[in-house]
Amino acid sequence: MLRPCFKGCHNNGKPECHAPIFLWYTLNKKGYTGFKKKVQICLRNVLYLKDCLHAAGISAMLNEHSNTVVFEKHLDENFVCRWQLACQGNIAHVVVMHNVTIEKLDDFFDELVLPPVLVSNGHKNGGRDIMLGGNVHTTCLTVIEPDANEEFTEDKEAYVASVLACYKKTFLERTNYPVNMDFDYGTLEQLQHFYINNVGDPFVESNYGVHLRQFEEIEKNEYWGYITNCGTIGNLHGILVGREVFPDGILYASRDSHYSVFKAARMYRMKCMKVDTLVSGEIDSADFKVKLLANKDKPAIINVNIGTTVKGAVDDPEVVIKALEETRFTHDQFYIHCDGALFGLMMPFVKCALKVSFKKPIGSVSVYGHKWIGCPMPCGILMTRLEHINALSSNAEYLVSRDAMIMENRNGHVPIFLWYTLNKKGYKRFQKEVHICLRNAHYLKNCLLAAGISAMLNENSDMVVFERPLDEKFVRRWQSACQGNITHIVVMPNVTIEKLDDFFDELPPCIAGEIGSKNCFCTLHK
Repeated sequence: MLRPCFKGCHNNGKPECHAPIFLWYTLNKKGYTGFKKKVQICLRNVLYLKDCLHAAGISAMLNEHSNTVVFEKHLDENFVCRWQLACQGNIAHVVVMHNVTIEKLDDFFDELVLPPVLVSNGHKNGGRDIMLGGNVHTTCLTVIEPDANEEFTEDKEAYVASVLACYKKTFLERTNYPVNMDFDYGTLEQLQHFYINNVGDPFVESNYGVHLRQFEEIEKNEYWGYITNCGTIGNLHGILVGREVFPDGILYASRDSHYSVFKAARMYRMKCMKVDTLVSGEIDSADFKVKLLANKDKPAIINVNIGTTVKGAVDDPEVVIKALEETRFTHDQFYIHCDGALFGLMMPFVKCALKVSFKKPIGSVSVYGHKWIGCPMPCGILMTRLEHINALSSNAEYLVSRDAMIMENRNGHVPIFLWYTLNKKGYKRFQKEVHICLRNAHYLKNCLLAAGISAMLNENSDMVVFERPLDEKFVRRWQSACQGNITHIVVMPNVTIEKLDDFFDELPPCIAGEIGSKNCFCTLHK
């Protein structure tokens, strides 16, 4: 009976008979007045949402007589999926229908502006979602088993060469990670034919003869140290020494400390007090003293950052020591480990920078070897006082050496790589490179500020912190390490002005071009 009037209504090739009666029923039930009221409610609610976004400093646009609010795309893809936001480029929108109440808009807005939540392995622990889809490797290289009598043919050599060339091209493009890639160890190629293992204590001979431990040794008798396999091992070892000196000690570390510091606390079952930080990222001495006084009956083991991971902030050891003394901690009641990370090897070449020295009551210092000096494999350096190392050392008969490290087998190639670079460049060349990096970091910061992009650069730092770009593909391409709503660029010796210009030119612009400058709340248009 309805078919003659609705010949165009089809479903999977068949006439749709239900839709006409549904529409007719609703039109008759609500009528003009009912629909008019719902349209007015939608327009009122959409205006409410736009005003909320503007009040929070979020760029947003609403066309006249429209129920669609357009605003800057949220960084959290899980948020985008949960609220079914349709996105295009750097913008998204919310369409306020009559079933979208003020309460639902409030829920949406609260999730939008509150700090993002980190979900790692299904557990919330206060940060941003880790997007596994963007981080997990989805491809692998196939290993083809050769025939029994097959030689390594030219075809296979060509295949391997093409794979390596592809990776080399990719590596040359991805140069923003905080490592110095300006090195050439061709002279040391002759050593690549040997398995060099600096097993055991670097100051005690072992029964393995192919080693280069002599490149690890230091002259002064009151100190001990070694080349580690990575920076994390240096932190784990330094804090372990502190724990052995004070078995019931409490670990104090600023909230901006490297995650390996808190990993050490979990591994060693240590009580850990997270100390607040200033906006710059350095430790808040006032909060540090409050926490010290609350635990006055326990020794203190303190991690001091010589350059935090994200902001490059430096905790002044003098300020930390003063706080300890003001809270009546004597020198035999605390142990200080300095996480030198990247800046630990840069600061000696900056005249006005603070100095980290064992002349102060410091127990240990660790730095990265590959980050500033430059090395083709991860490595670090740990130094501590010789008097402390006996607390966790024992003789290893199997090695005919002393067991004093966390990891006994250590890459024997690394020490000679570092030794080679130190001899090749010398103090003046390193000093020149440090000054160039600091100058280039200021150049990038000024470019960002001139473009209306919020940016920060700590004193004597090569780490430019700025607002996180909306384009995740851009973030991955430039390997920008992100935390919450900020990211950074670390200006290393291999990062030239030309490279910074390329980065700046590719940096996604604000969304004023898509929603109009009057609706854009970026620094440039606010």
